[in-house]
Amino acid sequence: MKRLIRTLFAAFSLIPLLTQAAPGVPARQDANALRAVAEQFLLTQAAGLPGEVSVKVGAVDPRTALAGCPAPEAFLQPGARAWGKTTVGVRCSAPSVWTIFIQAQVNVKAEYVAAAVPLAQGQPVEQGQLMLVKGDIAAMPNGIITDMAQAIGRTPTVSLAAGTPLRLDTLKSKPVVQQNQAVRLVLNGNGFSVSSEGRAIGTAGEGQVVQVRTASGTVISGTAKAGGMVEVAF
Repeated sequence: MKRLIRTLFAAFSLIPLLTQAAPGVPARQDANALRAVAEQFLLTQAAGLPGEVSVKVGAVDPRTALAGCPAPEAFLQPGARAWGKTTVGVRCSAPSVWTIFIQAQVNVKAEYVAAAVPLAQGQPVEQGQLMLVKGDIAAMPNGIITDMAQAIGRTPTVSLAAGTPLRLDTLKSKPVVQQNQAVRLVLNGNGFSVSSEGRAIGTAGEGQVVQVRTASGTVISGTAKAGGMVEVAF
């Protein structure tokens, strides 16, 4: 019996050694460190947005017990936005493997373009019909216009009331290539560039895809450019 007790005592005394974290890594992950990783990740993702960015990261459940991680990595799930109300994943790949999700709110206060007067469907937008409004663009749909130059000359796809924020998907770009127009077809490849003449089959704005019929009757798709040019990349 004494021998059995000594054996059990020796086994239990090894448990702290078996569960000890790697040198320099805490046994338990600090929840505040995870929040800091998520916050820095969101600030980096929002660096290219116009305006003033603020990030508020939610709390981590204090009952969550995760093994210490020397380099936790933040990520977004497919299709998630890095602004507005969002969720950031933080994971560890070594020495332990775990993943946690943290709620966050990203606000972006910036000026955006809105209709100063009612805009009629199909009528080109003029600068005098526009105004700048300041608000949280992170709470708005994708494609909000923040530069008036992006809206001037475009035509609304539907009539818009005064005060409506303008989005790229509600404005059609001004055509740079008209149907049946003679265009210059430019073919660019690795180390070469060839141009020829053709005729546009459809109408397209800057950057849109349009088909062109060449003199030989071949139909080629390319990107419409200003000045009646269609660019084809090989």
